Amino acid sequence: MTTTTEAAPAQVVPLAEPRRTRRRLTPYWLLLPGIAWLVVFFAVPMVYQGSTSLQTGSLEEGFRVTWHVATYWDALVEYRWHFVRSFSYAATATLLCLAIGYPLAYTIAFKASKRWRNVILILVIAPFFTSFLIRTLAWKTILSDGGPVVGGLNALHLLDLSDAVGLTSGHRVLATPLAVVCGLTYNFLPFMILPLYTSLERIDPRLHEAAGDLYARPFTTFRKVTFPISLPGVVAGTLLTFIPASGDYINAQLLGSPSEQMVGNGIQKQFLNVLDYPTAAALSFILMALILGMVTVYMKKAGTEDLV
Repeated sequence: MTTTTEAAPAQVVPLAEPRRTRRRLTPYWLLLPGIAWLVVFFAVPMVYQGSTSLQTGSLEEGFRVTWHVATYWDALVEYRWHFVRSFSYAATATLLCLAIGYPLAYTIAFKASKRWRNVILILVIAPFFTSFLIRTLAWKTILSDGGPVVGGLNALHLLDLSDAVGLTSGHRVLATPLAVVCGLTYNFLPFMILPLYTSLERIDPRLHEAAGDLYARPFTTFRKVTFPISLPGVVAGTLLTFIPASGDYINAQLLGSPSEQMVGNGIQKQFLNVLDYPTAAALSFILMALILGMVTVYMKKAGTEDLV
């Protein structure tokens, strides 16, 4: 008598389950190159800079980590006026960029035809095709003592007023705070215009028509409708302008004098001339911490829930 045993049916794994797993992991795989880039070129240098700021020694004897935190206080005390100039120049340039860039962005978004809109946008980004250094050197020629700018300001007696308030000195513009602010404003103006234009271009023109139907004057429409909706662009533009302007040193080096140097010039001097790497690293961390604190307060005050 023979007996037969029936084989148990094999369990079939649904094909949809591996596909769902791969679909869940896809965003993380796409993030991996960016995360690796940040780790290699941001996190690792930050850790190295942090350890450098806590070292003592000399270039001949070598540097070693001794957790000498007093370097931060010494650097802050020695370069306190560099920080004041950096933030005051950057804030002034940011306000000037906003005052110049907002009307231009508004004109591009609402007043210019499609053809002229593209032309103006190309003109806005055209300076990026030239080296930052060459653009700043061009301003050295524009603001030279025998140039038309200084001649026009002298003819209008405006240099007398700027000398009185400390923006210029000796009826000249070069090697003065005004020259540094002009250079910062020019070089970082596109960083203000482009976010403003992007924010303004998204506003539905029918909102302006509705405001007019409700008998709102043009200024009231701008104050109640246009400007509040464009605030994300204002916040983004001011951040993109203020942050790099605070750490800039090219404009102060080429357009200013030793009395107009910013904290970036101090960092450059400590790294390349004095070769005091701990002080330079400490200055870098202090600058980053101060900017981070100011940006955090600004974003909380401005509101960033609509910022994209």
